Amino acid sequence: MHDPGERAVVEIPKRRREDRPQRRMRKGMYILPSLFTTANLAAGYYAILQVMHGTLAEPWHFDFAAKAIGFAVLFDGLDGRIARMTRTSSDFGRELDSLADVITFGVAPALLAYMWGFHLLPQFLDHPEFRTKLVQLGAVASFLFLVAGASRLARFNIMVNPQPSNPGRPDKKYFVGMPIPAGAGVVAAVVHFTSGEPVDDRWLSITWLLLVVAVGYLMVSTWRFYSFKDIHFNSRQPFRIMILLAAVFVSIWFWSRWVLFAIALIYMISGVWWRLQWIIRRRPSPPAPPVYKEASQPS
Repeated sequence: MHDPGERAVVEIPKRRREDRPQRRMRKGMYILPSLFTTANLAAGYYAILQVMHGTLAEPWHFDFAAKAIGFAVLFDGLDGRIARMTRTSSDFGRELDSLADVITFGVAPALLAYMWGFHLLPQFLDHPEFRTKLVQLGAVASFLFLVAGASRLARFNIMVNPQPSNPGRPDKKYFVGMPIPAGAGVVAAVVHFTSGEPVDDRWLSITWLLLVVAVGYLMVSTWRFYSFKDIHFNSRQPFRIMILLAAVFVSIWFWSRWVLFAIALIYMISGVWWRLQWIIRRRPSPPAPPVYKEASQPS
């Protein structure tokens, strides 16, 4: 028999060893998307520095800035996808991502567009005042690009399940308006296509002015742009997706100027094409049926 004076020892179940590293790993996974967001922000800061050092004698600084924005687009796509795959989305991550996007895809490309396309224009001997007006208009257009990008981000943050004004297929996912990384990518792709050589012709500068304004308008529009969010690597046929991505990366590695320029313009034009296609195919609503009045009964 047990001694009644002995105290009963209550065994407390110990935590399993395999549980502890999983919880620590779970906490550490929240840092991973923020690391890519920080890389996005660092690329934007580097791009701004390169734009500030760009001159006619050293045009490669503009090309370096364009490349930095291109890498930032990659980092921005990875942080959101990793957060969704690991289920580590958080309010802090979303706010940090938005602030980083304003700097990297708003301020940096706006400065690049102004310095590369307007600020370094040569003097026009026949119309010297025309250059001054064109530089001023370029500054306004670049600022409108920045405002449009910031407005696009603000609308994206507050809207829940937004729908484009020209809806597409129900099984596809679309952006409402051109996303700001794509808008910055258009600016960077054009600059990279010229290897950073600044614009030295008035008509090219006017074309650049119209392009910057058009990209800003597309960002605040309600037109649909493909989001690529329905592409999953855990699908039944991930091999095709990986082969396609590998082909794209190899093409960019060898022919980055032409490939990135084509991708940026095709994506921008796709939104315009879908909008025009929707307008052409839209059928006018049938007229309302006439209102019939009940005939009076004869007495």
